[in-house]
Amino acid sequence: MTAVAAAPVAAPRSRVSIRVPAVFSSLAVALVVLAVVSAGSGQLSIPPDQVLGAFARAWNDAVRALGVGFLSVAPGAAVEHVNGEATLWLIRLPRILMAVLVGATLATAGVVMQGVFRNPLAEPGVIGISSGAAVGASASIVFGLGFLGPLTLPALAFVGGLAATVIVYVSARSDGRTEVVTLVLTGIAVNAVGGAAIALFTYLGSTQQREQIVFWQLGSLNGTRWDDLAVVAPLAVVGIAVCLFFAGSLDLLALGERQAEHLGVRVERLRVVAIVVIALLTCAAVAFCGIIGFVGLVVPHLMRMVLGPGHRLLLPASALGGAVLLLAADLAARTVVSGSELPIGMLTALIGGPFFFWLLRRTRRRSGGWG
Repeated sequence: MTAVAAAPVAAPRSRVSIRVPAVFSSLAVALVVLAVVSAGSGQLSIPPDQVLGAFARAWNDAVRALGVGFLSVAPGAAVEHVNGEATLWLIRLPRILMAVLVGATLATAGVVMQGVFRNPLAEPGVIGISSGAAVGASASIVFGLGFLGPLTLPALAFVGGLAATVIVYVSARSDGRTEVVTLVLTGIAVNAVGGAAIALFTYLGSTQQREQIVFWQLGSLNGTRWDDLAVVAPLAVVGIAVCLFFAGSLDLLALGERQAEHLGVRVERLRVVAIVVIALLTCAAVAFCGIIGFVGLVVPHLMRMVLGPGHRLLLPASALGGAVLLLAADLAARTVVSGSELPIGMLTALIGGPFFFWLLRRTRRRSGGWG
């Protein structure tokens, strides 16, 4: 009887263990392929072999500078167009890396938020973090604030996102638990207030400032520079690394708050630290790319369906999946309409909106209502 009873439990674990290498290798291959295709796509087309050749030469230069020339690879084809190298390194590569970082940060923030709030509907954009960050950035633009130099705008975006997170968290808490309906409704209210504030700043700003604010509302990776990456990359890397340390605690928290506390998890401290990290990740993305929603909702659920709820696998898989999704969305934004560029936030909303509606109905059916 014991062997028969244990079989149904062991089988899913076996299937998941088989899927893990396939999922991670598929995502890695997809990311590399998308990066090469994206680097060569645009008004100036660069063939894939020339893109790979440029990357190979850059790699060889780096390993020679480090004195490890034995790691050199065979140089590929040279970029034939006279402006190809400049276009590749100064325009497209920063944009590709920003898409990877922003997608990874938003997806990771979504995983942690869903784990901390213990419900599947939590997502930085849905509950108003992105809107709060955009309000802070818009205030910086309109009032010309510069007390921290180039870091002023990201810093105010962080403060706005953190304030929105605290408001939603405090409002959704009741009798020691987080209410799903209150969380969503408070997020809707925060988004509405944030939208009104952004509209006010748009009205008060100059023509140039209005164009910058519209950028926040639509979301775009256009115009990404290496200087922007220098700010976003450390925040993203540190934030994702901290989130990986949450994996074990989030797994225990899924058992229930009391059970987690009995097992040594300091739940409230975990929530406070997680809120700060989530705001850090989200605001790092919003500060330079505008509002890009639903990445933190769609990717974690897709990865959870394939790999299960364990956060030790879910966190890195979601980071990789978010990078793939946003890089694919950015490629589509640049190439779907010839001679024009679609807002990337619009594309992610077209994907995430129906997914969120399906998730709401699924959650309601499972819980027997909205209570």
